[in-house]
Amino acid sequence: MTEERVFISGAGPVGLSAAARLVHHGVPVTVFETGPDLAAESRASTFHPSTLDMLDELGAATPLEAQGLRAPKLQYRNKRDGLIARFDFGDIADLTNHPFRLQCEQWRLTRILLDKLELNPAFEIVFDNGIQDCRQDSDSVTVVLKQGERTGRWLIGADGASSQVRRAIDVEFEGFTWPERFLVLSTPFEFADEIPDLDPVSYVADQQQWHFLLRIPGLWRVMLPIPADMSDDAALDPEYGRRCLDWVAAGAGPSDVVHRTLYRVHQRVAKTFRRGRVFLAGDAAHINNPLGGMGMNGGIHDAFNLTDRLAEVWRGSAESTQLDLYDRQRRTVTMEAVQVQTIQNKKDLEAADDTDQAEFRDRLRNTEADPDLRRAYLQRISMMASLKRAAEID
Repeated sequence: MTEERVFISGAGPVGLSAAARLVHHGVPVTVFETGPDLAAESRASTFHPSTLDMLDELGAATPLEAQGLRAPKLQYRNKRDGLIARFDFGDIADLTNHPFRLQCEQWRLTRILLDKLELNPAFEIVFDNGIQDCRQDSDSVTVVLKQGERTGRWLIGADGASSQVRRAIDVEFEGFTWPERFLVLSTPFEFADEIPDLDPVSYVADQQQWHFLLRIPGLWRVMLPIPADMSDDAALDPEYGRRCLDWVAAGAGPSDVVHRTLYRVHQRVAKTFRRGRVFLAGDAAHINNPLGGMGMNGGIHDAFNLTDRLAEVWRGSAESTQLDLYDRQRRTVTMEAVQVQTIQNKKDLEAADDTDQAEFRDRLRNTEADPDLRRAYLQRISMMASLKRAAEID
């Protein structure tokens, strides 16, 4: 029997944002989650102004802000010169209701969304029974679960970089993996007491070991690249972590490390975001390095673009061919904006020679000094520009 529902694989921020948007439009949804509960890992922790404006439509921005930390400015530094340039989101306050980045772990959003969704009879979530495979015909999609099978009208794969849905529909995940891994250390050490003029979002360029400082409630997250020839065990050794923290700020080494993660970094994009009645969104569709905080945010942008179109098709106010726009728009901006920007961010921070370092420094300072360039730059890093670009594609 075919259920009159949209199925979603994955109860992360992208999957639950898609569910909330569909339910908002009156479309019944079932979310299948592999785990026994919502994930509790820290993972992504930056919400851009454009994303907060979207979440506000779901009633999720205000409770999320209550649990997070506003970052109205971000900066670029280097170890030798200190502060290079600072950018204030207040310069684009006329374009957004949220002229700041919100620093808040993604698991807080999923709980806010689930609390709201569970009150709606059109919503169902199934834990500990993830989608393993799927098959489709012209009218429906059947999902093969860990236990059993169910058939619905459409399927959204929001099940992460190792997406079973993407594999089931045989879509290639094109791109590459960086040779370095990234080490993330979370500590209560107050770096702002030791580093003058430090903002909650600070990128520090250095040819020896660049790093990224991100303030979240109660902690600083420090991210650094790890040499390709260093073993995982050596990179995760507490003594090595202490040396890394001392490199960032003298005296930080002995501080507690509340959370320590080492992971490989990829730049990959699915060859298509749609195959018939099955769609890919978020990390299932694209992954990138975290410099710029565009991964989760881009996934939430995917969710809104797709579900607004899918709701129109569901109601009969648009033909199903309109769903092809989702692939054209979101895949294009992923390739043109997210992939390009995050790769450039990494290259800038790790610039090894004096000429490249000077070009990066001068480019930032020129952008900061010119009101038009500064405004355009803020729209780009807040992902407003990519949303505008997507809307122009037909």
